Amino acid sequence: MLEQYRLGARFLPLLPDWLVDGGTRLLASALALRRSEQRLIVERNLCRVAPDGAAPSGAALRRAVRDTFVAYGRYYVDCARLASASPAEVDAGFTFEDYDNISNALCMGPGAILALPHVGSWEWAGVWLAQRPGTKVTAVVEAIEHPELFAWMERFRRRIGMEIVPAGPDALGALTHALHDGHVVCLLTDRDIGGGGVEVEFFGETTTLPGGAAVLARRTGSPIVGVVVRRRGGKCHAKTYPPVLVSREGRLRTVVAEATQDLAHLLEEMIRPDPTQWHLMQPNWPSDREAVAAWRSGSRASAGARSR
Repeated sequence: MLEQYRLGARFLPLLPDWLVDGGTRLLASALALRRSEQRLIVERNLCRVAPDGAAPSGAALRRAVRDTFVAYGRYYVDCARLASASPAEVDAGFTFEDYDNISNALCMGPGAILALPHVGSWEWAGVWLAQRPGTKVTAVVEAIEHPELFAWMERFRRRIGMEIVPAGPDALGALTHALHDGHVVCLLTDRDIGGGGVEVEFFGETTTLPGGAAVLARRTGSPIVGVVVRRRGGKCHAKTYPPVLVSREGRLRTVVAEATQDLAHLLEEMIRPDPTQWHLMQPNWPSDREAVAAWRSGSRASAGARSR
């Protein structure tokens, strides 16, 4: 896996865009045809995000699933390209809307907390920000199944000026220190990875989301800025939302619950315009876990029937 990614980082920048895009679309479309757990979650998310009565079905749902897998493939291609991209190439492949929201946030608090969903090539925003003079960027990174690939990606991020904090019990202290030092802290906030998050209503269903952004905002006085990165016109385009201060008065549990619910509504606003770029492919609601369990049970039953 690591060698494949290294090869991609080395040779993808040398290939024409039409070839890379075509290959990505072909491979991702093939993966989307497989009846997998990931496909099941993508289907559920696409229907969940749609307004009442407008959920896609049939051919429209199949096209939307394919487009979601293509967007996921492009995310990995963009990450590989970033590994060897020069500052000029990063600038050329990226546009930023309402950057003043981040500048204003840094004036309001010791640091700024960027809350992002798993939409588009969000890593491009972190790299672009790390290249701004005087901007210090810290990102929380979830461990992946391949330790060697994780270590290589961590070295790449540090090389371009990003501080990396592995997700885990020690993250809160490290991020608090970074914010007090004036960093921009990037958090993916649309998935409760470790469990034990804050209960919210998210796209009409009850689930939990991580409360870290609200806790950090309460603890440090740093505002939260919503950021979403989508592909637009062949480039990565970031849109930001006005900074929000979290109250430093009142009971911690109550304040964090209210702020996380507000963040859930903001995430809905960021995701809805183009749900096929939302590549969250793990169960994120209790009903997802129930659906996956039922699918696994049905899959085993089907496999047993075919073997007889």
